Amino acid sequence: MDSSNRRGPLPRVLAGPGGPAADVLADLPGADLTTLQLEVARRRAAKLRGPDVLRRYREDRFTTPAPVPFEVARRVEDALLSAAPPEFERVTLSPVTPLGTHSTVAGLAQNRVVPTGRGTEVAADPTNALALEAAVRRTGSSPVRLTTVQRVVRAQLPGSGFSAHFSLFAAVTAGRDRGSLAFEREHLVEHARFLTTAVRTAGARAAGFQVTTLDNRFADVAASVQEALPDVAVSDAPDRAVGRDYYSGLCFAVTADFGSGHEAVGDGGFTPWTARLLGNAKERLLISGIGVDRVASLLNAPS
Repeated sequence: MDSSNRRGPLPRVLAGPGGPAADVLADLPGADLTTLQLEVARRRAAKLRGPDVLRRYREDRFTTPAPVPFEVARRVEDALLSAAPPEFERVTLSPVTPLGTHSTVAGLAQNRVVPTGRGTEVAADPTNALALEAAVRRTGSSPVRLTTVQRVVRAQLPGSGFSAHFSLFAAVTAGRDRGSLAFEREHLVEHARFLTTAVRTAGARAAGFQVTTLDNRFADVAASVQEALPDVAVSDAPDRAVGRDYYSGLCFAVTADFGSGHEAVGDGGFTPWTARLLGNAKERLLISGIGVDRVASLLNAPS
């Protein structure tokens, strides 16, 4: 049980009749659990009336519209997607993924994901689903490049300053280890180039790329970005704390100046996800993402 669960209502619920019930439900076969969850949802919905639903819509942070203007967010989506090289196939992802995707693939705490009643969970990060799709497509030596924009839902803590739903632009490159970190060097430069181009296309005055080396073997890989992108403010970020357990080898942040100085708008790095999914330590995966709502809010901020 993580710390947020220890502080929440779960200990109280498990201390009562909910404890044995949770044990029984967790041990049910998947199809039986789905059937039971659907029946519970049916019974609870049958007790609701129109005013009940409207009240929930007004009050529930998971259901209210996003604060950013639709037109601004849509322009940002188009700008980011247009910057991705043609080698990246645009994919329309499902709004749900298999149950356990985010915790198993990426290590995201399960209580931050919204489950459904059919053995799935609502998408919380498009790079996780892109990793699954890339693993399905991985054959031979040619890399798989995929990109998308997806609206996702995360069970952020109320009052944390984070929205419960938002859109992310995401890209992944999956391939096979070529030795001497050749895969890593080539595709890090590729992602750095189109990500910084993307934020400028979206309206940023300048773009930055902050690199954090997590493994000393990647020092030359980080240096290759500066050599390839002389017009971008590439810098080292050795003190970065967030994501050190999420990424392996090297991670980065994308910054953009929309008139008020550089602000973080994106993130990425190398992960072991496809190696884990395919059971092959030679598999490599680079992921990256930019917050559409984040960029839209900076664009829409009062000057």
